[in-house]
Amino acid sequence: MRIGALEAGGTKMVCAVVEEGQVTERISLPTRSPAETMPEIIEYFAAQQVEALGVGSFGPLDLDRNSPTWGYITATPKDGWRFYDLAGELQRALDIPVALDTDVNCAALGEARFGSCVGLDDCVYITVGTGIGMGVLCGGRLIHGMQHPELGHIPVAPVFGDNYQGCCPYHGRCLEGMASGSALRGRWGIPAQEMADRPEVWQLEAEYLAQGIVTCILAYAPRRIVLGGGVAHQPQLLPLVRAAVTRQLAGYVSTEVVKDMDSYIVAPALNDNQALLGCYELVRDPSVQG
Repeated sequence: MRIGALEAGGTKMVCAVVEEGQVTERISLPTRSPAETMPEIIEYFAAQQVEALGVGSFGPLDLDRNSPTWGYITATPKDGWRFYDLAGELQRALDIPVALDTDVNCAALGEARFGSCVGLDDCVYITVGTGIGMGVLCGGRLIHGMQHPELGHIPVAPVFGDNYQGCCPYHGRCLEGMASGSALRGRWGIPAQEMADRPEVWQLEAEYLAQGIVTCILAYAPRRIVLGGGVAHQPQLLPLVRAAVTRQLAGYVSTEVVKDMDSYIVAPALNDNQALLGCYELVRDPSVQG
């Protein structure tokens, strides 16, 4: 089956074709307004003659199939996309089935089925980029309730000596507000990739990320955590995060899995295709959404 996959991000839209678990075609488009961006996406998938489309999108999203606004991007601060009918527009234009979840849930699903978490029904995928998102797979299903988890916006305690007030327009000092790529630039004044040689930047970053990860461990008890996104590409970050998580857990969780921190908090294994492969799985196995 020829399945389309759309990773809809706040900065770029990645469109792909997946066949038998392999990405066979892929393009990237800048995310502009819906009027500018959507025709290009629709043209691509129409030309590829896909039979169904899986979408992993930035959010928040309405994922309640009984809701009149199912498939909408809801209260996003992204200009032009607030309360936009993403799934509906794609379904109407392409006349094919559309499956939808968050980009991070799709990334978690992709890593669980094809990547670093194969064989595990309980895992968390964390992306640290312009914002922060977390996808959660529990018991082999993606978590949904009244909506999807928004763990990027959990409160964090300010690290001693850090006076930055956070960049989140809703919550200020939440995890995204204090540890996203936007927060790094807001606190230090330059992009993250230009601070690779500044250990104080990454130690502070690790302390905030560890707070979010500890919350995930205590709330969901995942068997593995994958740390991805552009900020996480910094090679010095992952060892610092592992050490900070161990210290913040303070021995309270002492399973053999957590004791082997190098195998517990890991990098993605799918060369940035994890969300696309998760989109494919949404179509191939709809039961994963409950």
